[in-house]
Amino acid sequence: MFSNIGKYEPCGIFTKGHFILIGITIISIAISLKHSIKSSKEEIFKIIRKVTIIICILETFKIIYSISLNSLYEVNSYLPLYYCSMLMYAGLLSSFGKGKFQRVGDVFLMCGLSIGGIVFILYPSTSLPTYPAFHILSIYSFLYHGIMLYLGILVNKVRYIELEKQDIKYFASLVGVLCVIAFIINNIFRQ
Repeated sequence: MFSNIGKYEPCGIFTKGHFILIGITIISIAISLKHSIKSSKEEIFKIIRKVTIIICILETFKIIYSISLNSLYEVNSYLPLYYCSMLMYAGLLSSFGKGKFQRVGDVFLMCGLSIGGIVFILYPSTSLPTYPAFHILSIYSFLYHGIMLYLGILVNKVRYIELEKQDIKYFASLVGVLCVIAFIINNIFRQ
């Protein structure tokens, strides 16, 4: 469960282990939605805040663990600058931001989570080609992306906010800022 890279055969994509993780994730999402789909907007705000805090804590442990497995210079293995990492940033903005900052977070939660969660669950290219199915990083990846999909479905089903045409600028601003940061980091650590 906590083995180094290469100690055990990686799970791979579209394998028995992958389909088991998909099944567990879908069942978990369904159970979570069953218990929260009729929540008020205030209750959903609290769910988003709690989930964001938990994800940030777990991501901190993942970063420390990934650095111990790899290297401080392998930033792609631990630095949260992927598209899916925006769950944390959007969750923080939605939960703790005010005004336009909160709107940026809310818009991304409505528009960006479901697609990222679905794509990863179907094609987990950052974990299963490297680790066994029941490695801590594989399990965490499915938990993280399952939460993305759950929150995306939840906020859309209850219409957490009413989207407007101009909200594209909020979505694009979060994606754009993360792209610029990722570009700079990749240029600094290019080998």
